[in-house]
Amino acid sequence: MSELFGNDPFWVVALKSVLIFVFLLVYTLFNIWFERRVVAKMQHRIGPNVNGPFGLLQSLADGVKLALKEDIVVKAADKAVYIIAPILAVIPAFLAWAVIPFGPEVTIPFTDTVTPLQLTDLPVAVLYVLAVTSIGVYGIVLAGWSSGSIYALLGGLRSSAQVISYEVAMGLSFVSVFMYAGSMSTSEIVAAQSDLWYFIPLFPSFVIYCIAMVGETNRAPFDLPEAEGELVGGFHTEYSSLKFALFFLAEYINMVTVSALATTLFLGGWRAPFGIGQIDDGYFNTGYWPILWFFGKTLFFIFVFVWLRGTLPRMRYDQFMSFGWKILIPISLAWIVAVTFIRKLRSEDMLDQDVLVPVAIVVGVLAVLTFFIPEKKQPPEPEEVEFDAFAGGYPVPPMPGQRAEHESAATDDTKEVRS
Repeated sequence: MSELFGNDPFWVVALKSVLIFVFLLVYTLFNIWFERRVVAKMQHRIGPNVNGPFGLLQSLADGVKLALKEDIVVKAADKAVYIIAPILAVIPAFLAWAVIPFGPEVTIPFTDTVTPLQLTDLPVAVLYVLAVTSIGVYGIVLAGWSSGSIYALLGGLRSSAQVISYEVAMGLSFVSVFMYAGSMSTSEIVAAQSDLWYFIPLFPSFVIYCIAMVGETNRAPFDLPEAEGELVGGFHTEYSSLKFALFFLAEYINMVTVSALATTLFLGGWRAPFGIGQIDDGYFNTGYWPILWFFGKTLFFIFVFVWLRGTLPRMRYDQFMSFGWKILIPISLAWIVAVTFIRKLRSEDMLDQDVLVPVAIVVGVLAVLTFFIPEKKQPPEPEEVEFDAFAGGYPVPPMPGQRAEHESAATDDTKEVRS
């Protein structure tokens, strides 16, 4: 880590904090517009195009409208918790950005002060991000509980189970990165990717993280806490005005947060793409150029979020939880064991690159072929047996494999009519 962390003047820390806050607000407004435009193109619609050039001010207009709407508090709500919940959801989304690196050390314009394009760093910075972002689920759970509505409560409970499940897989996907980089510091992880971005040697971890981050942010097709058709809107059913806007803001900032973390851990962070970074002795990896590469990489992940929302239907909750616990987590554990074994063999000079690459290709092909194995067919259901539903003096519904006498008679009548 740089020696400048923790030694910046107060005005530099305050300036970087304000710039990060403004960046996240503006990026959120842009992402809302970007999502609506991309989904509109996918559905052969126009999308926002009236307010401002290309409709860029539509998000700002929507935010102002939400802030000026009437703030309604339901009678059954626990008012103190009801007000604190949206604040508790949005604040951790901002705090996570304290350790995200935007670029290398630069000189602040019009001064002689040198500072890294990062607020601060920690020896366990990635664990700090996991700890902070996990607090946001308390805001969602408390919002559902304090609203006094059973629908909102169900949405909050779903969210807690969902985030816990997919945070386990997300945390396990980081372990292989820590082993390769030899550090949990975000700046040192970026520095370790100067020659090779980690999404190449750690591709399974990258895929697992990408799946887990969609479930972590409650985005489609994993937006079960907001299942409108089942829960009338989820945990924020009873919220309006600025409080609802805070939940909206937290969701979009969390999207950018997980995208920035994926960029930092797997795509080289702020480093320029291959080919560009080697031009003019790495000129495009110095100064303020890295901010452009960082922004472009995070925007790629935002596009993936939007793409998934516009193409995939929502999963059933049992499918969603089964996928997290029975597939993602076991694969993550197996991959960690494999990475540990490979690192140990390479450190002992028992495995070289010429052998590792063919073995990895063969294993990858076998893993892909497993998806083409047909599922076991369900055994045929036994023929239904007729029974008298009124034998005991009162009607009894049929059990599986049984059929009431009046149902069979109605079926026979229907066949006669059709014939």
